[in-house]
Amino acid sequence: MTTPAQVHITATDAPGQPERTPALEELYGGFASELLVPLWTEIGDLMPPHPRSRALAHTWRWKNLLPLAERAGELVPVGRGGERRAIALANPGLGGAPFATPTLWAAIQYLGPREDAPVHRHTQQAFRFVVEGEGVWTVVDGDPVAMRRGDFLLTPGWRFHGHHNRSDAPMAWLDGLDIPFAHYTGSTFFEFGPDEVEDRGTPELSRSERLWSHPGLTPVSAAGAELSSSPVAAYRWEHTDRALRDQLALEREGYAGVVEPGHAAVRFTNPSTGGDVMPTMRAEFHRLRPGAETAARREVGSSVYQVFDGSGTVRVGESEWTAAHGDLFVVPSWQPLTLATDEGLDLFRFSDTPIFDRLHQSRVHVEGRDR
Repeated sequence: MTTPAQVHITATDAPGQPERTPALEELYGGFASELLVPLWTEIGDLMPPHPRSRALAHTWRWKNLLPLAERAGELVPVGRGGERRAIALANPGLGGAPFATPTLWAAIQYLGPREDAPVHRHTQQAFRFVVEGEGVWTVVDGDPVAMRRGDFLLTPGWRFHGHHNRSDAPMAWLDGLDIPFAHYTGSTFFEFGPDEVEDRGTPELSRSERLWSHPGLTPVSAAGAELSSSPVAAYRWEHTDRALRDQLALEREGYAGVVEPGHAAVRFTNPSTGGDVMPTMRAEFHRLRPGAETAARREVGSSVYQVFDGSGTVRVGESEWTAAHGDLFVVPSWQPLTLATDEGLDLFRFSDTPIFDRLHQSRVHVEGRDR
């Protein structure tokens, strides 16, 4: 419970502030006793001239993450209570919270050979991205979905889901959720499902894919329905790879289609609306040909990237590092991002952009051009 002692008003000497007098201090004491805070002492923090995220640009190295996940696999069981062997990225600017950004959660999930993760559901939106390996099926509302390298897989909010590893090898992948956003807004619900994954099948294609994953074709039984999250359970790597290769091939042939020279990108979309796959998260895949460098780009909202293949130089604000296979990095709101590569670079990206689109607060700035 908030008490008057927890409200502190700082009288500053900044321009526009009244002279600090005993009478003013008495007034501020009266405000504090009634849990009031005057705008004039806070406006610089509450309404800065541009976004100032508490999150910091940071990178996590796959070569360090994977051994830790493997060690957790030896020591930490998967079962009720813990639910998942998932290790969250904690942004150094967020005070130790297990959040990659103020709105996005990213974690490495690890499942051992012949191991199951129990069934549950939650209101947070979730996805999986597989940077390497195969052998696990995620089962979403009873529909088994194969997880393979390069695949992007959805678990929309409030869908029962569990995972089962049918192979003799462990597997690790990236989980992305909007946990921080749901936590901050106080909108979270969670419910246990069966202790064991019910449908332990291993079909090549899920039922969702068989119904929805035919390019340009919508089942008549669902025509006109606008679903809040995409009904496609898995966006397969072979389709993503082909789309990126074709964009760069068309650029070489003199046709339009790439984001900028040497930079191809695709957005995963909801076939029922043409919009983002989930109401709170956007997902994209980017490919830079060897020798490419992107223009500096700022966006309202935050992003998490994972290197799928190749390597390159990443510059976020004043920070710079080299990123290679599996490495993850965060781009806070309104921090300029530039990418460059000598050998070529494939990147998976997810962001909170749909939230700001719906609030009409999106803004992008690319080398002097606002849009």
